[in-house]
Amino acid sequence: MIKIAPSILSADFSKLGEEIGSIERAGADWVHIDVMDGHYVPNLTLGPVVVESIRKVTQLPFDVHLMMDNPMDFVDDFIDAGADIISLHAEVLPHLHRAVMHVKDRGCKVAVALNPSTPIEILKHILEELDMVLIMTVNPGFGGQSFINSMLDKVKHLRRIIDDRGLDIDIQVDGGIAPKNIKEVSAAGANIFVAGSSIFNEDDRKLALETLRSRASL
Repeated sequence: MIKIAPSILSADFSKLGEEIGSIERAGADWVHIDVMDGHYVPNLTLGPVVVESIRKVTQLPFDVHLMMDNPMDFVDDFIDAGADIISLHAEVLPHLHRAVMHVKDRGCKVAVALNPSTPIEILKHILEELDMVLIMTVNPGFGGQSFINSMLDKVKHLRRIIDDRGLDIDIQVDGGIAPKNIKEVSAAGANIFVAGSSIFNEDDRKLALETLRSRASL
C-alpha cells in the first residue's frame, strides 16, 4: 500500500502544530520526523519534548528517523513521547540486532535506515525482525537535496530480497522525492515515500499529496 509521509523538516516551525494539521487534513498517512544531532549529520533539529508536544495535535502515526551518533541513549524518550515507528541507522550501531529488539520489546515498530553508500547486505541476518527498511536517497542532514538516481537499483535489489523471502516489510525512501520521480521509485519497489519541500512548499497541500499518491500508484 502506498503511503506518503510528509517530513516536517520542511515545515514552518513557528507554527508547527498548524502545519501538521494542514497535512492531516490534506490526507497524509504519516508524519515523518527527522531527528538530527549535529554530530552524525551536520544539522540540529528537535528532541523528545517537541515530539511529545506535537503528539497532542494529531492522530497520524509518528515516523521518527533518528540520525544520531547515540540513538539508544534517546530511543526510549522518543517512544515515550509518542513515536509509532523508529528508524535506526545501521552505520552507528555495532549491536544492531540488540537495538532492533529493544525497540520491538517497547511495543514500537522498527526500521533500519541505510545511507546511500551502505550495502543492503548489512541486513542479511536481521531483515525478518524489521517492519520497514528506510533507503536514504540523499545523504542525510539537509532537506531539499536532489534524488540520487543510483538508489533505484538499491531499492530494486531490496525488493527482490524481501519478495524472495516472502516477507511483509515496507520499503521507505527519503530524499528528493517529487512528482517527477515518484512513479519510477514506486516501480522499483518502494511503497512509503517521505516528501518535504514538494509538499510544504505548495499552497495546496491536498493537491500536492494527491499528485504524489496518484503518480506512485500508476
